[in-house]
Amino acid sequence: MNNFDQLAERVGESGFVQTLSPPLQMALFLGSLVLLPAALACLTCFTRITIVLSFVRRGMSTQEIPPNNVLVGLALFLTVFIMEPTLSRLNNEAILPYMNKQATGIESFRRGIEIHKEFMLRQTRKHDLALFLHMSKSGPIASPHETPISVLIPAFIISELKTAFFMGFCIYIPFLLVDIVVATVLMSMGMMMMPPVIVSTPFKVLLFVLADGWHLVALSLNQSFG
Repeated sequence: MNNFDQLAERVGESGFVQTLSPPLQMALFLGSLVLLPAALACLTCFTRITIVLSFVRRGMSTQEIPPNNVLVGLALFLTVFIMEPTLSRLNNEAILPYMNKQATGIESFRRGIEIHKEFMLRQTRKHDLALFLHMSKSGPIASPHETPISVLIPAFIISELKTAFFMGFCIYIPFLLVDIVVATVLMSMGMMMMPPVIVSTPFKVLLFVLADGWHLVALSLNQSFG
């Protein structure tokens, strides 16, 4: 039993949360919302999607187009779309039983953790998981589902970063080839003082539009979580 399970068991046995007054419970709930942005960025597919979309914009050399709020909004709704099966399980197996008084808060919380652990384990590389298990000195585990959440989260994050950078590299290559071709043409014409990015940017945008780039990016991101 890891530290989280021990803490949850102690809280459940003591009934500490239930003994608090409603205003104090509400204050604790609102305070926990401070961690919501970090949870969204680190415990879902938001990190991978945001990085890949940033690589797309950087590859086209359009530093402000699309704007940051558009990219973040697109990443948010793609995250909700991709996470929909996991969110549905959380609602049906953890939230609704608690709302219908069929399970205690601690039981529902544990169910939610286990459901989300399944999603993170599918996206986490084995060697990343082994790295943090080794550094935590938590000892061997019989199955991946027994991985402590404190070990799984950082392993999941670095796995997401590696996958996102690999996808970004694959996206960057076609744009880089356009830059090389344009730079070679400009040098052969003796226009060495003209920055190649001024000429290559319209061609890269045209290439991206003709290839239906946003469609391919969205499709690739969705399939990468399959």
